[in-house]
Amino acid sequence: MQNMRSSHIHNKYTRLLILTCLVLSGLICNLQAQIISPAGKLISNATMDAFLKKQMDSLQLPGLSIAFINKGKVVYHRALGIKDIKTKEPVNEQSIFEAASLSKPIFAYWVLKMTDRGLLSLDTPLYKYLPYPDIAQDERYKLITARMVLSHQSGLPNWRFFPADSALHVKQDELYLKFKPGTSFFYSGEGFLYLSQVIAHLLNRSLQNIEPVFEKEVTVPLHMAHSSFTANPYILKHKVSGHQEGHVDPVNGPNWPVLPSLQIDSNTFNPAATLHTNALDYAAFIIALMKDKGLSRKSIQEMFRPQLTAPLAEDFRKAGYSTWGLGIAIAQSPVGTFYLHSGNNGNFQSGFLMDKTRQSGYVFFTNCDHGNTFNEKLMAFLALK
Repeated sequence: MQNMRSSHIHNKYTRLLILTCLVLSGLICNLQAQIISPAGKLISNATMDAFLKKQMDSLQLPGLSIAFINKGKVVYHRALGIKDIKTKEPVNEQSIFEAASLSKPIFAYWVLKMTDRGLLSLDTPLYKYLPYPDIAQDERYKLITARMVLSHQSGLPNWRFFPADSALHVKQDELYLKFKPGTSFFYSGEGFLYLSQVIAHLLNRSLQNIEPVFEKEVTVPLHMAHSSFTANPYILKHKVSGHQEGHVDPVNGPNWPVLPSLQIDSNTFNPAATLHTNALDYAAFIIALMKDKGLSRKSIQEMFRPQLTAPLAEDFRKAGYSTWGLGIAIAQSPVGTFYLHSGNNGNFQSGFLMDKTRQSGYVFFTNCDHGNTFNEKLMAFLALK
């Protein structure tokens, strides 16, 4: 009996010792945790913390949600700053940002899932599924396909409400074609909007009630619990405020008025601009892309291969982009091929970059109009520029 009791005590303390070792091991790993940039640069968590603090201070970023991925896993995540410059309420892990044009890659992913199901073809003219009265005055629109939309070769402008194009003799708010579809590149949110209307039609839905289908087919299987194109109670409760710099006071620095987002209707699914999310949720999507999750091999190849039949626009080339896939930009660098996208809703800016081969990358969201500058400094810090 005594031997049994001694054995029991011995086993109890052995388990406790093992548990303690595991805990200590975890702590040591955390202390030694580091990020490996897509260029192979090793960065400790402490060094990244210091870099982010410096950038938030120097660029006057109100809030930031950021995550880094190594070997297909999130290895670093921070939710920093404040939700609103007036209330000073801190950003936290539940905080939600506007993804702006980071909406486009995840919509493209959904479109490819539907091509896998045979719901539509990438190369069937969209008008055969759904005519588009807004551009029906130009018969050339009947050439537009899903492939052209996802690779920005539709000929449609970015947004019809932008200033008029005097060279083409069009008015503001008038939808028009800048060129014959399929013959050139022009970044277009309007093209994505047309494609989303086609998708809604094929699903017997509208842009006001298509969200549940998107959730079922994309955000739920990818474990993006708090990402949505349209408003819901969680989004409304946790969304941060967007800020756009006004005048700069020489003593107090930038004036940051809180502005409503440009042309954002929270009740309408807009595939080009209205995704609401944060870095952890969006990192789950990037990891799915890295691991070829949810798409056929054919769709994966189509998404990541160069699609352009004409040169990329000069402003994109200057930014380091090389060409475009389906819903995602491609950049060639001395250290490899990167897939990337940026977003800009005016008072929200964001960006991501991934190295699919090394399963490495990052994603961030800001609630101001200095996010693009932050991205440039981040890429330089990561030795990517």
